[in-house]
Amino acid sequence: MVQTIQGQNVDLRDLINKFGLQFVEDLQFFPEWQENLPDLTDLEKQQLDKVKAGYMNLLNYPPLLEDVVKMSVLDPILFIGNFYLAPFYVKSEQSITISSEDEEVIITGRLDVLVLKDQFWVMAIESKKFSFSIEAGRAQILAYMLGNPHSEKPSFGMITTGGSFIFLKLVKGERPQYGLSKTFSTLNPGNELYDVLRILKRLCQLVINN
Repeated sequence: MVQTIQGQNVDLRDLINKFGLQFVEDLQFFPEWQENLPDLTDLEKQQLDKVKAGYMNLLNYPPLLEDVVKMSVLDPILFIGNFYLAPFYVKSEQSITISSEDEEVIITGRLDVLVLKDQFWVMAIESKKFSFSIEAGRAQILAYMLGNPHSEKPSFGMITTGGSFIFLKLVKGERPQYGLSKTFSTLNPGNELYDVLRILKRLCQLVINN
């Protein structure tokens, strides 16, 4: 009997059991978030300082819901990084359907994220799920990355609660494998949004060149 799972309800065990998804801890699997990162201009840093200050202010007025995270944190970062300009294009609410090799499990749904150039997925989740950290979105975004039609190329993703950011890399191959970056926190001293934007720029350069 075919089992159908909505994308928002999928968990990591589903992806491991039915699609053979494997987590790779070797740092050499996902070096892109650490190597050859571009520098930021002084203006970009000043703008990111304002984004952080705005987020810190919003924390005084909970709850910080998904739409607010997008409007106050994610959208400004994408704007500062010029990700709304060519050659990038942004799509949202993408429908996907993926099935296991034996077609016993089918995952369907709509992805409430932004998709940059069909190969970079960006997901915002509500900060009320912060008790689960960004784990709340990991299985969901990986499910949609598995549905990427460009299976010969690595896929990249980012999940944010506004307060935390993590990057993902997925390689399909004979058995799909994925790796994670470290978690970046808006609450840490300094401004780790600088690192977030640098990594975004680097990964998007790779998407363009591929």
